[in-house]
Amino acid sequence: MLPSAFPRLRAGVRAIVLDEQDRILLCRWAFDKPEGSIVVWGTPGGGIEPGETPLAALRRELTEEIGLALIADPPHVWHQEVVREGHITGFDGVVNDIFLVRTTAFDPRGAMTDEELAAENISEFRWWTQQELTQYRGTDLFAPRALPAALAALLVDGLPGQPIPMGL
Repeated sequence: MLPSAFPRLRAGVRAIVLDEQDRILLCRWAFDKPEGSIVVWGTPGGGIEPGETPLAALRRELTEEIGLALIADPPHVWHQEVVREGHITGFDGVVNDIFLVRTTAFDPRGAMTDEELAAENISEFRWWTQQELTQYRGTDLFAPRALPAALAALLVDGLPGQPIPMGL
């Protein structure tokens, strides 16, 4: 049970989209915050709408953002909970179910226009190799922060028996 000090959490879904070379597709978000700008590379996905199941939300989000249609139900591999006052505008945290989606490489282009993507703070999509993730030394962040190590473990260990808990 969450403390009453954090009443508003955003439920969401995300996809670890891996191509045939085990490259991961990430979205680049840029946010302006009172303490300064923050740039985050994270997995595609978003919020679950009222009455929507997590898998229906995942299908919708992937079609909208990157133009990927899911054929089968992907395995649920990670569960992320971040509870922090003011984490994102209007919410005191997020709860994301993260699924593994295998596909062939493609040029991400979803149903959303450039203006709609910009309204969601998405400015770019990029395929990353595991080596690029682990060797990255720039100022941009990854979401979750443990993404490079967690993805490496997923690639080596395979699917977990139950979703692995993830933090910020």
